[in-house]
Amino acid sequence: MEDCSNRDMNDLEIDDNKEHGVSMLTEPFLVRNRKNNTSQIAIVGANTCPIESLDYEIVENELFKQDWRSRKKAEIFQYVVLKWTLALLIGLGTGLVGFFNNLAVENIAGFKLLVTNNFMLKDKYYQAFVTYAGCNVVLAIAASALCAYVAPAAAGSGIPEIKAYLNGVDAPSILAPATLFVKIFGSIFGVAAGFVVGKEGPMVHTGACIASFLGQGGSRKYHLTWKWLRYFKNDRDRRDLITCGAAAGVAAAFRAPVGGVLFALEEAASWWRSALLWRTFFTTAVVAVVLRSLIEFCRTGKCGLFGQGGLIMFDVNSTKVTYSLPDLLAVMFLGVIGGVFGSFYNYCVDKVLRTYSIINERGPSFKILLVIVISLLTSCCSYGLPWLSQCIPCPPHLAEQCPTESRSGNFKNFQCPPNHYNDLASLFFNTNDDAIRNLFTSGSEKEFHFSTLLVFFVAIFFLGIVTYGIAIPSGLFIPVILAGASYGRFVGKLLTLVSNLDVSLFALLGAASFLGGTMRMTVSLCVILLELTNDLLMLPLMMLVLLISKSVADIFNKGVYDQIVKLKGLPYMESHAEPYMKHLIASDVVTGPLVSFSGVEKIGNILHVLRVTRHNGFPVIDEPPYSDAPELCGLVLRTHLLVLLKGKKFTKQRVKIGSEITRTFKAQDFAKAGSGKGVKLEDLEITEEEMEMYIDLHPIANTSPYTVVETMSLAKAAVLFRQLGLRHLCVVPKTPGRPPIVGILTRHDFTPEHVLGLYPHIKPHK
Repeated sequence: MEDCSNRDMNDLEIDDNKEHGVSMLTEPFLVRNRKNNTSQIAIVGANTCPIESLDYEIVENELFKQDWRSRKKAEIFQYVVLKWTLALLIGLGTGLVGFFNNLAVENIAGFKLLVTNNFMLKDKYYQAFVTYAGCNVVLAIAASALCAYVAPAAAGSGIPEIKAYLNGVDAPSILAPATLFVKIFGSIFGVAAGFVVGKEGPMVHTGACIASFLGQGGSRKYHLTWKWLRYFKNDRDRRDLITCGAAAGVAAAFRAPVGGVLFALEEAASWWRSALLWRTFFTTAVVAVVLRSLIEFCRTGKCGLFGQGGLIMFDVNSTKVTYSLPDLLAVMFLGVIGGVFGSFYNYCVDKVLRTYSIINERGPSFKILLVIVISLLTSCCSYGLPWLSQCIPCPPHLAEQCPTESRSGNFKNFQCPPNHYNDLASLFFNTNDDAIRNLFTSGSEKEFHFSTLLVFFVAIFFLGIVTYGIAIPSGLFIPVILAGASYGRFVGKLLTLVSNLDVSLFALLGAASFLGGTMRMTVSLCVILLELTNDLLMLPLMMLVLLISKSVADIFNKGVYDQIVKLKGLPYMESHAEPYMKHLIASDVVTGPLVSFSGVEKIGNILHVLRVTRHNGFPVIDEPPYSDAPELCGLVLRTHLLVLLKGKKFTKQRVKIGSEITRTFKAQDFAKAGSGKGVKLEDLEITEEEMEMYIDLHPIANTSPYTVVETMSLAKAAVLFRQLGLRHLCVVPKTPGRPPIVGILTRHDFTPEHVLGLYPHIKPHK
């Protein structure tokens, strides 16, 4: 496997352009010598990789126009049908993987807890702990070894990477098949190992990987290229499919199809339209149907130890919801607590991730060692802390057995005498999903001590912080819900005398407040929690607590995913421009020297530029005799130049041969590479004689690139760049008599590091 961190990322500059005949446009000295020194690498998963932008813009060159004109109605219909078929397959695949994840976790964790419980029933407490901790360490090593050696990009939740991808940032292995494999099995092993992590975040990444795998348009590398898949070999269609995959992941994790669509709209996607809304909704509906069918199958008892697993809703609608003014004040208080705790949680996660990145840089063995340490710490807390709790008599007239003798159940005996249960063990010595179900149980059915809720909250709060960032697939939803539900139930017990709401409803509102305080989502979280708990009467209170917690937390810092995106070094473009950008114009941040090609360029010049620069787009300038004065013909991409050079349609004279190139090449020849790497510079075999020949660039040049005048405000240019999903934005002069292009803006030119580096006197708004 290629190690991204070993790739050479040094910037190469053109040192002698005149000698090699490269066209350099004459601009003021400041522009020609202004450099963009922002980093071109980022942390993906638990590894450092080079990044580049995606081409969401339609390249309107002669080949594209020819292909579009030649399409028949049957082919257009086929394209539409294929989009819906792929949406169906994404839903089926994600639903099956979501069910498999839950089934595997329930059976592996169930077997582990069953064996441990049998030792405890025989009063063999030391053997029980060794068995429990040993199983956890083995599962943790399996998860971390997969992440450390097979697919480092699979570590973490994956939501920040998917969010950046849908914003236009690509990196190696984000959506690779190996990443999908490790994400599935690493998540199973990690959650079954008892870590305070969830499988919900990784399911978003898993759904996106499935969508990418299905929609990449085949692969030349594995001889899987079919003509009917060629329509999807571009970043625009792949982006839509990955949006569907991300929504399907949330739907599979929470059984919340509408919540999945809203999550993709509110948090994941940077670009949206009504047609995509329909397809995303269809995908999540398929996921819901698949999960429902499989759950009904499991009710027959054919799924092993699969009991009240994560796919079963946390049903709290048995509690009557009536509230008055004191209840609303209590809910508002919960919202404030959630905002404060959420912002502090994000602050701690940021500090821990920075520390772990130093450890992870030392190599795979240190990643695994860190995972083992956290696993032992988690095992000690889960097994040791319940010994501090008092035993509680089993409530009479219970439908289920108390104490629980097998793994599946909510009344853990632990060290207690017969007909008693340990309330802290019912939370710790359980799967995370069953712990949430316990906290959401009505107060009339189950009692928790104040000390139990306080100890559990503190332990989960800090275990969730130290666990996120280790080299395993890990989600934040479950730890945050657990911590929020515990302090919510604590507040509910405190306010029993003045509030009409049941403590289970306080637990639900506490989970919502902590989610709002950490993730800063409102609409999608509200719907996900309502679908998760099947309690529509809680809607007004849920909306209130989410709005308050988000507003309070925004005072202190950004949402957790926004912080992680920034920490990883991913150049994410926000939907709004920074206030200081209003004081600058587009030409203020243009970097140079700008390298351009003539409409008919010498082969040697093109090869030299491709070798000494890492630019992905080059202006094509028409000069006399092809035009009366120098004018911007268009923009040509590096990948298209490589394909054109490999075809070797060269001429000895400097003449246009566009018609011959359009007859030789087809638009699909320049399509985005699938699993293969596409044409590389090293693949070209150009002789010395061919170096002196010429090639016509007009047929592959995008003749209608997006351009802005140099005096446009940088804020306006940034909003335009983001909303159109661009990779290159050409800056043209305002006055005549100058070169036809001033420079090219990329997403790195809008980053605060670049802008404030050029103008340090500007104070950014905080």
